[in-house]
Amino acid sequence: METLLSDLGFRALWTPELLVMLLIVALLYIVLSRETNTNELKKTTFFMLGVIALYFGWGSPLYVTGHVMMTLHMLQMVFVYFIAVPLLLLGIPTKWYEAIIQSKLAFKPLRMIWNPIVALLLFNGLFSFYHVPSMFDTLMLSPVLHSGYQWILLIAAALMWWFIISPMPSSNKLPDLRRIFYIFANGLLITPACALIIFAPSAMYAVYTDPVIWANVMAFCLPSGAGADMILSAFGSPQALAIFDARTDQQLAGVMMKVFQEIVYGIAIGYVFKQWLKKEKLQDGELTISDLPQS
Repeated sequence: METLLSDLGFRALWTPELLVMLLIVALLYIVLSRETNTNELKKTTFFMLGVIALYFGWGSPLYVTGHVMMTLHMLQMVFVYFIAVPLLLLGIPTKWYEAIIQSKLAFKPLRMIWNPIVALLLFNGLFSFYHVPSMFDTLMLSPVLHSGYQWILLIAAALMWWFIISPMPSSNKLPDLRRIFYIFANGLLITPACALIIFAPSAMYAVYTDPVIWANVMAFCLPSGAGADMILSAFGSPQALAIFDARTDQQLAGVMMKVFQEIVYGIAIGYVFKQWLKKEKLQDGELTISDLPQS
């Protein structure tokens, strides 16, 4: 792995094109939040952390090294779909959501899938289908298909997280208790994909076992001119660069995804429970020590 990192240049490792795009997005967020008088420190922090997490998943060395080790590929997916997406949703001001929803033209395409059950099945179905070996290898060998699938999965993740964190309470379709069961359902539905990866008797993905396929996939990540033959002659195979053998790497990837997913969903349950307690406190109107006026 050190050989790969030392031989690849700045562009291959850090994806400056994406970095510039995300910096522009961050700058536009700051400008618009000031112009619309929605500049809140908490939301700005959430949004910026979400942008950073998105860059870590799609633009940092994790992206290119994720083509060598599946463990790093899973870590990349954790950053994008389980960290970046909820942070970005929490960082967008409520007024912006209201403006989008009130704009029927902008909101109409999502109405057909704007349902918690559809979101639940859509994200977990797409995530599981992505990790079917034949599908995974096919997508990795086609940059256009892979990028398109990643964006569709990102939208599905945003839809699923919307019903979990409820960034706009007035449009919340799930009561707090049902949101907690909704989180448990997400954890349950993602388990088969993780189990397939963990308990498979052998390494299933040609991207990490077949040097020719791997070299062709890696060629898409590098600047033009670095063909598959050049990559094969320079690095040999993914196993020559990986820390673990392919099956161990695959098992560790499945375990990592399940563990990180449980941690993130556990935090989400705590967030929902805190919202529920706050709502109950406001509805009951009972005084506590914190409510007493200070002399």
